[in-house]
Amino acid sequence: MAHSTLTIRIAHQADLAAVDALLGTAYPVLLKPDYPASVLVTAVPLISRAQPRLLSSGNYYLMCDGDTVLGAGGWSWTAPQGGLGPVDMGHIRHVVTDHRRTRQGIGRRLMGHILTKAADAGVGQLDCLSTLTAVPFYSALGFQVIGPVDVRLRPGILFPAMRMQRRLEANL
Repeated sequence: MAHSTLTIRIAHQADLAAVDALLGTAYPVLLKPDYPASVLVTAVPLISRAQPRLLSSGNYYLMCDGDTVLGAGGWSWTAPQGGLGPVDMGHIRHVVTDHRRTRQGIGRRLMGHILTKAADAGVGQLDCLSTLTAVPFYSALGFQVIGPVDVRLRPGILFPAMRMQRRLEANL
């Protein structure tokens, strides 16, 4: 796939609707093979909403083809469920690719950008709460499986995920 028209840029609050639309259309399709309908019906409405704080962090990025958002994702110092880990640990956050454009290098290119930016900021290790669907993707990028986790989305709503981690090389 030619990447000449694809660009990566920092997300902004004005991108909230576009990221919501991407998450809302991609997650139900991408996650369907790996999750029962009972999980999807409760979890997808909660996980397919853009997070305003993440969009304004300066560490959340969009892969675009012109004005069309094809992918989104980023990293933060704070874990998705809150709290901080070791001083050099960052956390992969809310990564998604348009379900009609998977296996075209969009996610890999976006994650390469995220890994570089995180390393530039001093992150030595990245923690990731991967969907079951994305485990092979993150594994191909050098993440190691730590083990299964249930992410509490709301009281009584758990989302099965896989905790993964990867060491980063400092970019000097």
